[in-house]
Parts: sequence; structure tokens; C-alpha cells
Amino acid sequence: MTSTFAIVISLLLLMYFAYRGVTVLLLAPLMAALAVFLSGDISYLLPIYTDTFMKALSGYVLQFLPIFLLGALFGQLMADSGAAHSIAQWTVRRLGPTQAVATVVIACSLLTYGGVSLFVVAFAIYPIAKDLFKTADIPKRLIPAAIALGSFTFTMTALPGTPSIQNAIPIPYYGTTVFAAPGLGIIASIMILTGGLWWLQSRVTKAKVRGEGYGTHDDTNDTDTLLTNEPAPLKGPRSSMSIWLAMLPLFLVIGVNALFTYFIFPNTDLSSMTARFPNVSPAKMTGLWALIIALVVACLVLIISRLGRWEDLRESINKGVFGFMLPLFNTASEVGYGSVIAGLAGFAIIRDAVLNVTPYNPLISEAIAMNVLAGITGSSSGGLSIALQTLGADYLLMAEMAGISPDLLHRVAVMSAGGFDTLPHCGAIITLLSICKLNHRQSYLGIATVTMVVPFAALVTVITLGTIFGSF
Repeated sequence: MTSTFAIVISLLLLMYFAYRGVTVLLLAPLMAALAVFLSGDISYLLPIYTDTFMKALSGYVLQFLPIFLLGALFGQLMADSGAAHSIAQWTVRRLGPTQAVATVVIACSLLTYGGVSLFVVAFAIYPIAKDLFKTADIPKRLIPAAIALGSFTFTMTALPGTPSIQNAIPIPYYGTTVFAAPGLGIIASIMILTGGLWWLQSRVTKAKVRGEGYGTHDDTNDTDTLLTNEPAPLKGPRSSMSIWLAMLPLFLVIGVNALFTYFIFPNTDLSSMTARFPNVSPAKMTGLWALIIALVVACLVLIISRLGRWEDLRESINKGVFGFMLPLFNTASEVGYGSVIAGLAGFAIIRDAVLNVTPYNPLISEAIAMNVLAGITGSSSGGLSIALQTLGADYLLMAEMAGISPDLLHRVAVMSAGGFDTLPHCGAIITLLSICKLNHRQSYLGIATVTMVVPFAALVTVITLGTIFGSF
């Protein structure tokens, strides 16, 4: 009982200090040490740190470093090449200021589904959103919710094939791919997109009835407008680029991934790999390998297609490569924390309580565990990683006994992690509000509705359909 109390205290303090802005790189080992101390295992603190915390951290880095690195590099190249800007402008021209909310959501969706980091998208889209909302006289406070709907929801967790790190994390645990449960993922995506757009548009209508417009804001120091008729320079982040060339890398990320997932790897004899590398399970790794190959191809094509037009290609590559380190080690530290917690005696009580919520349907138990841990850590990838590190094998065993496909486990896990992760202490939400120069009081209700309430309804639908019809 003392050990269980120690775990709860460390989790609450982790949540509190994360909300206060303390880095998880420091918090995770400190809170793990606190849990060990309070549980009475202080004499084993150093070996637990060396053999448990660091081993779990390094194992996570070993598996996911290429995904984090290539994802960050691809996002930086999309921004600096002008591709992200071209896609955003194309969306604006197609939908126009009269559909300001939909324009922002669709532009964000295209970029994030193609593999561009949500932070890159927020920086790229905010100036456009600001001009669109100002022209349409829509309250500025709704901009963060529109960006969040397009960046933090269905393209991150539900759409099959999305190259987000959240969609890649379950692969080695469940032996799945990023295309897991495609039919259910598409249904959930449609629900989240239409539900989120409906809610945002209803807020716009109510604001107009009240006579509330864009409002008075200090926008003078914001990024200068991207909605301009002036010709774009030939180099740099505003360089001219045809929409098809700008979209090509996004198509390649999805297309090459699908090619290797459905055609090349299934028709290739990989048994020789097991003989030479006994610790490698191709069945569990081909999903990650396909994503790595797709990102490499997309990065190379993007670099080659813009040769001679890069403002500073070396600087873009360096920024992208350096940019992956903090997100990777933040999440890896949380995995190390989870591994320490899982080794404490009190965790057995927590594990049994979570697993026995619905012993004959692990989907519900999994959804609860992912949501709770994502909410505590304020990170979808962190919560997902901790949950799978500590409970993944149990859920897979329960699913096999219940005749549930690992693909369905994968999709429910990822969608659940993208639920309560956007509580007020979430780093992505704090960053988004900072970019938009707004605060929680002004905009958080809208963000919470489109990132928690609407996706939760879609998650319930997926669990219900999956339970009745299985994975499809």
C-alpha cells in the first residue's frame, strides 16, 4: 500500500511541475527517484536508475530515434523550402476568406497528415489565420482551436497512414503498421473533422449575433502577413513553388509507406534477417522500417527538387536535426519513469485495477489508461509510451484471448492518447497560445472542445464498432 501511495504522489507531482513548466528531462528521473524513496527501496536507488531507468530510456531512443530525427528534418525542409507556405496559400485561394475557419483547419490537416511537425504548422499557419479571421471579422480567440483541430486531432491519431510519432509508437509493441484499422480510422476522422468544424462555426455564428468581431489585439509584432499579392522571392521560406511540387513530398510520405507496408515487405522473405539478427523481429519492425524509408525518400526528393533555391540548405538541415533531440529525450525520459514505476511492488495493484475495469474487453481499459497517463504527463506520446511500456504486453495477451485484432488495439491506443493530453498544462497548448499571443482564459474552452470532447465521441464510436464488427 505504501508503494502504491508513493506512485500516486510521484504522478501528481509530475503533473504539477510539468504544468509549472519544469522540463521532463529533469522531472522524470527525480519523480522516479521519489517514488523509489517513498516506497522504501532507497537502498536500490542507484541500480534502479542504471539498470531500469536508463535501460528503458536507451531502448526507446534505439527504436524511435530515426522517426523523431527524420520527422523533424522533414518538417524543417517543408518550412524552409516554401512548400508549407505554398500549400497554405493554395488552400486560402480555394476556400477564401468567407470560409476562414475551414481554410485554417484544412491547411493544417494537409500539412500534418503529410508529416510536417505540428509546431512548424502552427508557426506557418498563424499569420494566415490572423489575416483571414481579421478580414472575416471572426474573433481571434478561435484561432488556436482552429489550428488545434487541424493539427492535434484526427491527422495525429486517427487517419490511417499518418506518419505522426503517436501513430508509430504502438508498432513494436503490437506488431502493427501506421495503417492499422483504416476503416475505423477514417470514420473517426470524419467525425472529428465535421464535429469540430460544426462547433467552431456555431461559435462564429453566436459571436456575430452578439456583435463580437475580431477584437482589438496587439498584432503589430506578429509575423508579417502571408496573404499578399506581391511576387514571392526566389529563395527562402517564401519562395515560389507550384502546388503539385509542394504536395509531392506529402504524397511520397504516405505512398511510399503504403507501398512497403502492403506490397514490398509482405512479399519479401525476411527470415534470413532473424538468423543473422536474432534480437530483431521483422514482423514487429516492418511498420517502422516502412515509415523510415518513406521519410528518407520524401526528404531527398524535397532537397533535390529545390536545388539552387535554398537560402541555406546546410542551416535548414542542421536546424531540423537539432530540433528532434528535446522531444525525443523528453518522451524517452517519461518511458524510463514508467519503467521504474512498473517495477515497484505497488504498481501491481494499479495494473490489476486498470486491467480489470473491463476484463473481457481490453479496448475500454486501454482507452482509460492511455487517456489518464496522457493527461498526467500532458503529452500524448509520453502517456502512450508509458502505458505501452508498462501494460502493452498485458493488453496484447488480453486481446488475443478475446479475439481482438492488434490493429484495433493500435488505433484505440493512439486515439486515446490524443484525448486528455491537451489539458491546460500540455506543452503544445502553451506553445500554441504563445504563438497566437492569447491566453488560456481567452481560448482554452475552444481548444478543449475540439481536442478532447469531439475526439472522445469518435473514440467511443470506434470502440463500439470495433467491439461489434472487429477491426476493418
